[in-house]
Amino acid sequence: MPDKIRILLVDDDEDDYIITRDIIADIPERHYLLEWTSSFSEALKIIGENRHSIYLVDYRLGAHDGLELIKEAVKAGSAAPFILLTGQSDRETDEKAMRAGALDYLVKGKISPNELERSIRYSIEHAKSLAVIQRLNTELEQRVKDRTQELAKVIQKLEQTNKSLHEAELEVRKALQKEKELHELKSRFVTIASHEFRTPLSTVLSSASLIGKYKTTETDDKRAKHVDRIKSAVSNLTSILNDFLSISRIEEGKIYNVPSTFDLEAFAVEIADEAQGVLKVGQQIVYKHIGQQSVVHLDKQLLRNILFNLLSNASKYSGENKVVRFDTEITDKQIIVTVQDEGIGIPENDKVHLFTPFFRAQNVTNIQGTGLGLNIVNKYVDIMNGSMRYESELDKGTTFIITFPLTSES
Repeated sequence: MPDKIRILLVDDDEDDYIITRDIIADIPERHYLLEWTSSFSEALKIIGENRHSIYLVDYRLGAHDGLELIKEAVKAGSAAPFILLTGQSDRETDEKAMRAGALDYLVKGKISPNELERSIRYSIEHAKSLAVIQRLNTELEQRVKDRTQELAKVIQKLEQTNKSLHEAELEVRKALQKEKELHELKSRFVTIASHEFRTPLSTVLSSASLIGKYKTTETDDKRAKHVDRIKSAVSNLTSILNDFLSISRIEEGKIYNVPSTFDLEAFAVEIADEAQGVLKVGQQIVYKHIGQQSVVHLDKQLLRNILFNLLSNASKYSGENKVVRFDTEITDKQIIVTVQDEGIGIPENDKVHLFTPFFRAQNVTNIQGTGLGLNIVNKYVDIMNGSMRYESELDKGTTFIITFPLTSES
């Protein structure tokens, strides 16, 4: 028998405890151990002992309220998820619960065994994902600590070798700059990762909860809509994880250029067809190949990642009913790939930072993304011995031009 999931119910009404106990008893094929306390202070003490996997907290707790309890518990370092139990269902309560630190909320009197089981399961999984992000944050902090120790060793070495004061100052400034960059990288990673993971996870959680309410054939379309939302959110999560993994593999030197010979025109048509799945309403990709020759000798997988990323970005940062122009050309000396959109363009002040990891331009804050795509593309192009440049005008569009040398195998 699997281990029981320990649940603490914080509610000042014993009748609600009995009702919750009966609902949990009706959950099939699950094993739960429900404990109860009606005291605000006692609840904080028990939560501090970290004996439970999840907490169900009533909105009303005598002189206090559940939101206050959740805030204090989270502030004290509680990592287990909280679910708020409330007597009303509205957006304001939802937002208050999320701001306080709850991962979900349920309306008392309308809770079914399936709905409670699903909320518990998804809240625990969500909490695990946030714990992973925190672990990555801790690892990055350790890297900062290690870098600080390296800095101390540099200073000690400078003193031992009696370098001049000017040389010592330059070395220290350089090390401090690297320290600052690493710390900023860590901060951007934690901020973006927390936000980008929370958004699709919340979508999965809310859609999964709503699916349980649509039980008749007349609601198949609504159920299908939420299934599609879940699929889209999972796809988004996969894309985010792939970006993080790609950056990690690049930094570790595990990405290699492995060229093969293939037909560029046929390959580009295939990528353009694949990218149709990410286009907005009315958007279209117009592809054209220039030149008689179409056979090239390049790393096919890296090129696929480069092209799909650029085409996806062109769609993402353009409005509906816009055209994305995609050209390939082979000359006597080089291979040229061009992706041009009619999108929002890049602000002039942001261009210098465009390929910086996690950087996002000022005019894309309302568009989801990690800020890693172009950094990864730029590194892939370098690995393939190519070069990339771009032209962009605000509110008129952006063009990326990538060139690769034409090898003797092409």
